[in-house]
Amino acid sequence: MFVCRYFSAAVLAVAALCSAKVAAQQAAHQGFLYGVGIGVNQEIYNDFSSRTIPLPILGYQGERLSVYGPFISYKLLELENISFSAKLAPRFAGFDGSDSPVFTNMAERKDSLDGGLGVQLRQRGWLLEADTVFDLLGNSNGSESKLTVSYSYLATVVIIEPKLSVSYFDTKLVNYYYGVRPEEVTAQRPAYKADGSVNYNAGFSLSTPLFFDGMTKLGLEHHWYGNSVSNSPLTDRNRGWSASLYWFTLF
Repeated sequence: MFVCRYFSAAVLAVAALCSAKVAAQQAAHQGFLYGVGIGVNQEIYNDFSSRTIPLPILGYQGERLSVYGPFISYKLLELENISFSAKLAPRFAGFDGSDSPVFTNMAERKDSLDGGLGVQLRQRGWLLEADTVFDLLGNSNGSESKLTVSYSYLATVVIIEPKLSVSYFDTKLVNYYYGVRPEEVTAQRPAYKADGSVNYNAGFSLSTPLFFDGMTKLGLEHHWYGNSVSNSPLTDRNRGWSASLYWFTLF
């Protein structure tokens, strides 16, 4: 199940890159895309180190509909530099007892499907995004809200994009993926029930169209998790990092 999480991060990174490229293209260049990528991610769960995962990339970019693997968004309304979108996205955050010794004899935490709404405000090179999504399958019954600000600028043939974001996991989401139920308590794993968590993220990416008639992107990010996550007996740190390298092209 942890492999799925790296796939999730990869698709999101490719979605951001493709959106930047498509925004600079004419509508005639919209269509299907394909490519390859590799992602490295540091887990905050106990007994997990960094993982390197190769990833295939498939997707579609239209005037309103965007599909990046299992991530789907549809532009509902656009008013000059403000747009409103409906979103569907899987939440690859589950685990079972075989993933790590820390999960032994714990009930499975399932991946899920999130849906919600987002708003995007574009001003020159700035992009401000806010969205809220809810668990549609009733696994955690939780929600996540996120606010991201980024800035893209062109340096010769390289697009540089720093970004900052803050997200909020509600109580149900945190307890489902990081909580320990009374029946799961052991001598090494106390019961744990938490409040919601405010988390932070900072990163940057470098993108260029120089290689193999497509777009290449290198991304680096650092993640800080709130106390409700990092104090869980299932985790052993409050921060992590991720890196990615991707290439894709439109058909």
